Amino acid sequence: MKKIFAILMISALCSCKKDLLDTSPYSSVSSTTMWTTDNLTDLGVAGVYNALRLKMGHSGLVSPYELYQMDRFSFTGQGRWDEPLLTGTITAGDPLFLNIWQMMYEGIQRANDGIKNIPQKSPSSTEKKARYIAECKFLRAYFYFRLNQVYKGVPIYLEPFTATEAVKPRNTEEEVWDQVLADLSDCINEPQLPERYATGDGNYGHVTKAAAYALRGKIYLYKTDWALAAADFQKVKDAGHTLFADYKALFKEANEQSSEMIFSIQNRSEFGYGNNFQLFCGWPSAYTRGWNYYMPSPHLVDLYENRDGSKFSWDAVIPGYTKLSVNEREVFFLRDNLTESEKAAAALRGAKMELYLPQGNEERIKAAYDNRDPRLQANIVTPYATFRGAYNFTNVESIQHMRWPFRAQAPIDGDIQSDTQINFFYFYRKFVAEGVTELVDRNFGPIDFPILRYADVLLMWAEALNEQGLLSEAVEKVNEVRARAGVALLNSNTATTVTGQEDLRERIRNERRVEFPNEGINYFDELRWATWKEKVFQVGNGRKQIWGANVSDYSYKGDHLYTWPIPSNEIQMNPNLKQNPGWID
Repeated sequence: MKKIFAILMISALCSCKKDLLDTSPYSSVSSTTMWTTDNLTDLGVAGVYNALRLKMGHSGLVSPYELYQMDRFSFTGQGRWDEPLLTGTITAGDPLFLNIWQMMYEGIQRANDGIKNIPQKSPSSTEKKARYIAECKFLRAYFYFRLNQVYKGVPIYLEPFTATEAVKPRNTEEEVWDQVLADLSDCINEPQLPERYATGDGNYGHVTKAAAYALRGKIYLYKTDWALAAADFQKVKDAGHTLFADYKALFKEANEQSSEMIFSIQNRSEFGYGNNFQLFCGWPSAYTRGWNYYMPSPHLVDLYENRDGSKFSWDAVIPGYTKLSVNEREVFFLRDNLTESEKAAAALRGAKMELYLPQGNEERIKAAYDNRDPRLQANIVTPYATFRGAYNFTNVESIQHMRWPFRAQAPIDGDIQSDTQINFFYFYRKFVAEGVTELVDRNFGPIDFPILRYADVLLMWAEALNEQGLLSEAVEKVNEVRARAGVALLNSNTATTVTGQEDLRERIRNERRVEFPNEGINYFDELRWATWKEKVFQVGNGRKQIWGANVSDYSYKGDHLYTWPIPSNEIQMNPNLKQNPGWID
């Protein structure tokens, strides 16, 4: 299906609309003929799906608006650059707010076009048209979902509109949720929409009933309709979705159609149709040379429990660690056999060099990452771990080590080279290609990006059950995820014993934090839980090096940050739009 879908989208992209209010056709086909043949109907629907790919960046276009890139605003991730949203300098005119608004409304426009015109113009079979309309309704629901997550009330347009018609005032947050639920319910009630597609099916990648149930259940979480959410998540299980056995292997191309994946952005190794993880999450000594723009936060690393389910403690590994200043702690991360100049430079940065071990420094710090939840090593490259990269920007595979400070790459036993060599950050392992055969080009990797997967459903299900006071049932759902990960189950020992609803609530939240790094989930979770300020803007937080020293500081300017502003440009074009409280146009 990937190949067919991509071929259809090639045409759909030829003259793609550049602006929300540009109502010219989003393909090279004129509006009078779009949808008028079976092939054009396929092409039109492919164009609606392709709205999921709008503003995907590449080495010639740094476009920081993709879902996984939102993790830079989260508790579990961070970015390479200072972010105005986190440093307290952002305004309603920031491109972030405008571009996300326009991307989502472009998707809505395309979906509306299909919903209106497929019944009127398409000669396709009745069954096919019904399925396509349901798919378009799901996609419209998804785009409105994305808008309502952050703007909390936007204008609802259910038919294609022109620039002069784009004058509606905002609907309330609740009205938008009701519309999203209505679209998803239509999908679920459509007999021609299948429960799910099996691996290898020619239609794999298209919307299914299971995807509609999963998304509708997530909406019910926003509405705190816990019982309705749990019922929908049960339907996802009934459709046949299960966890894939190997967490790390799940994020490889061979397993992207496993029963865990519910709905994904389809990628393939062609320019304009692949992912860009290697470019933005990889680093210079990873194959095809990445830029490490997006990285894990040290907070995420510290959240990974020990294998027995006990909380990780730096002091348990290195007694007195937390009593040192963050700059002094750098000493523990230094490589063995430092040169005199390297020692002097570390001392100038504040490292407490009397604690340095010329032989054994590396082994001492490696112990901090041993016997931990296996998802830590599956998701993150930690100090003195190895990675199969490429030597000196070639296609020669090399085994590299994450050492500090960096010295040089080498075909054998060289260092991982960062694009930020003056600082020492954790790197993502998830979605970054290993060796030299997993992708062709850093601009178009083949691995699909999951928007909905079954582990997400299980943990949302656990949340819905816990909020109803059904703790035992909730624990069972969490333990399915933990069992796959290879970490001790809840209630299996003293450290994992659940003491009540509040304790389980935090355990479920932490489980989501460690399960979904680099998947564009945590930022929106923290907003929904109203924990974003507490977690991301805790005292002393900022963009951090591995030992906790800030490269730059975060600054919280008020609770209005929980709700994004209506973009200034949109208010200028539509005076009926009212700004969210706390924001100045």
